[in-house]
Amino acid sequence: MLRFLSAAAIGMVFGAGIAISGMANPAKVLNFFDVFGTWDPSLLLVMASALVVTFVGYRFVLRRPAPVFDHKFHLPSKRKLDLPLVGGSALFGVGWGIAGFCPGGAIPALGLGETMPFVFVAAMLAGIVAAKALQAFLSRREALA
Repeated sequence: MLRFLSAAAIGMVFGAGIAISGMANPAKVLNFFDVFGTWDPSLLLVMASALVVTFVGYRFVLRRPAPVFDHKFHLPSKRKLDLPLVGGSALFGVGWGIAGFCPGGAIPALGLGETMPFVFVAAMLAGIVAAKALQAFLSRREALA
């Protein structure tokens, strides 16, 4: 129960940060990408702040033998860049540039009661299902070859 409450509190802090910074507003995000028009550098400040907090936080937290609510840290072990990683990153960036939403901003934006975050999240979930189906298909095909 404490683990659930901790996750809920962390999610609420993240969502509040997204809302306060304006990153739940796709127009604000899209203005960041409009360098030769209505450029808004505030997203750069949000990203830089997140990097600083993450850099300091990881150094502090990873000195512990284990997380508070788990028996070990679950960190990525894969170190190489491959086609799925690069392709997925590119697709994420294109989608973010078109819609002005990323999952981190869209989930808290659901609470605003507007239609577009729901459309985005539904499309995102459909994309996840489609990607998983494609991965399964390619794995079966590779196993048969």
